Amino acid sequence: MFVLFEEAGKFMAGRVLSEAEASAQVELDSGKRVKVKSANVLIKFEKPAPADFVAAAQAQAAGIELDMAYEFAPDEEFGFADLAKDYFSAQASQAEQAGMLFKLFDTPHYFRRAGKGRFKKAPADIIAQALAAIEKKRLIAEQINQWAQELAAGTCPQAIKDQLYKILFKPDKNAPEYKAVVEASRATHIAPLELLQKAGAIASPYLFHWKRFLLENFPKGTGFPAISAPAIADELPVAAVQAFSIDDSQTTEIDDALSVQGLGSGTVTVGIHIAAPGLAVQPGSPVDVLGRARLSTVYMPGYKVTMLPDDVVQTYTLMEGRDCPSVSLYVTFNEETLEITSSETKLERVPIAHNLRHDQLDSVVTEQWLTDASFNHENDTQPAAGLREQLSFLHRLARDLKAKREIVRGKPETFNRPDYNFRLQGNDGAEPQGDETVLISIRQRGAPLDLIVAEAMILANSTWGSWLAEMGVPGIYRSQASLAPGVKVRMGTKALPHAGIGVKAYSWATSPLRRYTDLVNQWQIIACARHGKTAALVAPFKPKDAELFAIISSFDAAYSAYNGYQGAMERFWTMRYAQQHGITELTASLFKDGMVRADDIPLVLPVLGAQGLPRHAKVRVKLGEMDLITLDVQGTVLERLDAPVEADNQDEEDDSEDDVAGPIAIAVDVNEAPDAGGDNPTP
Repeated sequence: MFVLFEEAGKFMAGRVLSEAEASAQVELDSGKRVKVKSANVLIKFEKPAPADFVAAAQAQAAGIELDMAYEFAPDEEFGFADLAKDYFSAQASQAEQAGMLFKLFDTPHYFRRAGKGRFKKAPADIIAQALAAIEKKRLIAEQINQWAQELAAGTCPQAIKDQLYKILFKPDKNAPEYKAVVEASRATHIAPLELLQKAGAIASPYLFHWKRFLLENFPKGTGFPAISAPAIADELPVAAVQAFSIDDSQTTEIDDALSVQGLGSGTVTVGIHIAAPGLAVQPGSPVDVLGRARLSTVYMPGYKVTMLPDDVVQTYTLMEGRDCPSVSLYVTFNEETLEITSSETKLERVPIAHNLRHDQLDSVVTEQWLTDASFNHENDTQPAAGLREQLSFLHRLARDLKAKREIVRGKPETFNRPDYNFRLQGNDGAEPQGDETVLISIRQRGAPLDLIVAEAMILANSTWGSWLAEMGVPGIYRSQASLAPGVKVRMGTKALPHAGIGVKAYSWATSPLRRYTDLVNQWQIIACARHGKTAALVAPFKPKDAELFAIISSFDAAYSAYNGYQGAMERFWTMRYAQQHGITELTASLFKDGMVRADDIPLVLPVLGAQGLPRHAKVRVKLGEMDLITLDVQGTVLERLDAPVEADNQDEEDDSEDDVAGPIAIAVDVNEAPDAGGDNPTP
């Protein structure tokens, strides 16, 4: 005897080996033996063989007219055998009964299951909706197939162009556009990104990177809602100083300024003045909500996305000619030995006399100009000339502070690689389009003005970091346990040493207009300045505050994403520079196996033909084809240019900072089943 039975929503047939009251042992055609409950047995038959019986039943099911079966079916619940007898004849064969069973089971939009082998007609309106849905699904399937064929033929449908970035980076895997790309990629054996490139979906490589970044980080766009900057309620005293800032000409968020008092008296007080939005913006206020949503300003060549609206920034920025609200750190030094004798934090308005621009003054404020009072340029001009004595002292102090940090650090900081400045001709700070002419200029790291600002900010951040810890007020810190390979800089709420900088504690508090962590720390510092030893009771964030940890986590993720995008865009514009200037060969230095760093442009790339060459070997490299979408470029070593040079510690430290952009990560999964930071001291 054979039986047809249902198991886990599937129909199977086999030979009965033994049968009890509640179950039977059944052998399938595969030889597998299964225990079948009696309630699951739907038909018992003598012949034909199970496989033939199922095939005959399926043939019968295919011939059943669904609408007619629906008309024959009673309104009340019924069994499949009863309907088979009404549809075929009173003597309906077992194969015909099984065929009806298969048909009913496969058309749930017409017949709902009411039990083992039992069904009930669906209402007419439900059937109409189901048929409409089936038709819609059929049309979508046809559309997917048509789009896939167009992609395979090298044409991108407009619907897929419109969803390009979502398809690649944040796909809805149920969307027909996504399914078309998957189907075409699978059919052509071409990766999705390459397929879409060949189909002309990506009109501008620059906009490809920009729109991807917006989709992942600013899905609602980069605009701000209309909002006003709150006024500072405190009546702040005006400081008896004339401060000056040192920034690039394109900087609008001027966070920090310096002042010097007491030169020639034996005791010199250096003021480090930080813009103070924290005196007006309160936690939970509309401006704070905006800052916390973005967490940092995003920088890229020729453009930036600010953390705060421009009118808010301009309210608190340290603009020359104004008395600007500031959180000021005054550090007093012995003028001869440069030993620190005291420090004090004040909340005040600071007169900003000058906004110096280092890109305009680097050629003037040189080490010789600062250290040799008899040396003068042909055209020494104000304001730099008028600040020469102050700048000279600050430079001497910066060198001393750096040397003392290096003792703690255990090795010197050497700036043997330049910084590169990018300028996009004609965009004037507007959003780039990718076709601008790019200019790249070299600026040596550790230039005097850079050193002055960097050491002043390290002094402020380390002093305030230690002070917060002494007051029992939590802050956000950067720490590094050692300089051993693989030991990374971490963020936390405890004042721990930063081995890379060489300080006991390092908070971020000097860029509150550009980094949200600095604004948070500024609130904590303001509480200490106002309330002294009771600050821990009134500070916005208390010890072990969950909000503080949440801010750190969010900031870490956002800052990493922003820095990654900045690095990618610098690489993009470097490759555009090479294309625009017809650079096909360049000189470079080998810094690790198969990797070189160009001497004159900020480009790192893998090369062939470097086997056997020592580290730091100088080579001439022929550039291969550049892909501005994947940011991929490779080279070939043409010749060795010099003898080997000895390795130095700085390069060993800095190698980890070089990320070679490879193919862009794509979220499209063509294998799925078809649908049925180190800290840079420079601020």
